Amino acid sequence: MESNTENNVKQQQPAQRIQIYPPTTSGVSPFWIAKYERDAKKYWDQFYRRHQDKFFKDRHYLDKEWDQYFSGSGRKVILEVGCGAGNAVFPLIATYPDVFVYACDFSQRAVNLVKAHKEFNETHVSAFVCDLTSDDLGKHISPASVDVVTMIFVLSAVSPEKMPLVLQNIKKVLKPNGYVLFRDYAVGDLAQERFSTKDQQISENFYVRGDGTRAFYFSKEFLTSLFKEQGLDAEELGLCCKQVENRARELVMNRRWVQAVFRYSDGVNCAPSSEALSKSDLCCQENIKPKADAEPIKDFVVDMSEGMAVEMFGAPTNDTEVIEIELGGCDIKIKVLSKEYQHTCKSTGLMLWESARLMAAILARNPSIVAGKRVLELGAGCGGICSMVAVRSASIMVATDGDRKALELLNQNITSNLRPPYLAKLVMKKLEWGNQVDIDAIKAMNNEGFEVIIGTDVTYIPDAILPLFSTARELISSNKSAEKDQAPALILCHIFRRVDEPSLLSAASRYGFRLVDKWAKGSPTNESQSLISSWFPENNFEEHIPTSALNIMYFQLD
Repeated sequence: MESNTENNVKQQQPAQRIQIYPPTTSGVSPFWIAKYERDAKKYWDQFYRRHQDKFFKDRHYLDKEWDQYFSGSGRKVILEVGCGAGNAVFPLIATYPDVFVYACDFSQRAVNLVKAHKEFNETHVSAFVCDLTSDDLGKHISPASVDVVTMIFVLSAVSPEKMPLVLQNIKKVLKPNGYVLFRDYAVGDLAQERFSTKDQQISENFYVRGDGTRAFYFSKEFLTSLFKEQGLDAEELGLCCKQVENRARELVMNRRWVQAVFRYSDGVNCAPSSEALSKSDLCCQENIKPKADAEPIKDFVVDMSEGMAVEMFGAPTNDTEVIEIELGGCDIKIKVLSKEYQHTCKSTGLMLWESARLMAAILARNPSIVAGKRVLELGAGCGGICSMVAVRSASIMVATDGDRKALELLNQNITSNLRPPYLAKLVMKKLEWGNQVDIDAIKAMNNEGFEVIIGTDVTYIPDAILPLFSTARELISSNKSAEKDQAPALILCHIFRRVDEPSLLSAASRYGFRLVDKWAKGSPTNESQSLISSWFPENNFEEHIPTSALNIMYFQLD
């Protein structure tokens, strides 16, 4: 009767499409917003560890754009805010040998790169670590002693609510009637358009990149108001547009940035500058969205090397890393999403979880678990290491996942690790739990059902638990005549996170599964009666148990 009721419910309601990763949400969660703010320095340190001084081109255009502010009588004192690897510092001292440059950055690695530069000389450059949102710039520079401050693609890395703190700090050391030379990302830039499709928005015009660094996109109105409130008046203000072309990749990238000059009035001559209005279109005509047929502007230089511009803004980057695993005498190399990109990825299927490592090791040591059987893996992810081990003994091996990106990477990993006949025997299929179309497609290739179904770390989303057991129930073999250790089984290996054991047992019971055995590291078991305990040798297996929180649950049909 209960079975009939369930069938009626299925017929009346549309299939529930649930995957093991959270559904896409609008914007970054409050937890991650706080983390990106708290760990901003760490993410930029990682950035410079990865790119060293290869990301930005040396900014040789500074003298062409702003020569009148660097030249003149007397030794000019310049503050380069967010100096990075020194791409503005060293072109400046090469062009203007008499200037003295204070170079600050809140990344220690960036400052170290400046000090390690072959042209670094303490008589011309003072480089130091300083977070302008919290540290006192006056501890490094005398008050009212700086003629010019350069801010080149730096303020965009700061949270909008903290930008006034940066300007207040700068004002302490800037001379009255001193200048701030500014260039940064503009609203409508190609990078912003790409971010808007990747669910990486923190707040209006503020986004997080895949590596954890952040970028704000300025409108002229926001920028003018921000500086004006801190006593910095716009002398020049322009919206710049340029097309960056990569012919090898057949890419044309429309880049937009704001370029401006602000003067610190110190309460004197605070009236708006009419000259600023006349210079408001220094680079191209004002339009919030660039015209598709706009001619490239050739008089302005984009700061990034062409390859790096493509990597960060224009094309898929090499965001994977290779993990090497030794299982049963076989070396497996799999590509997964690099750790530095995992925090902005919504799909957990692009990572390798501890439970998969453990279950793969168990299958490698105990091939009898799947020997000669029809085997299905739920939520195989991009690694698929359980499937790649099981296919050596199983009669049929089907690896599934609901994420197409995970399946694409899984295909690469399987192709690079397996050889005939195993390569042809391992089949990949898309499977969203509860999706009847996907379920029927798998049934069509194996109408007898699967004798072993494996799932590793697929039990952490509460809303996915019922679809998980429902899907497993439809795909598992109904043969109950075999011995206990040979009867069709659902094997789950996981760490209990947001779903506890009673909730799992309740969902399992609802779809006709009963718990036959379970294992947890350190928990007492009757080894003479425990099926799972027999999978573990007396020693030499600790290396395959990365955490004591792992659990294994072994289900069979009632």
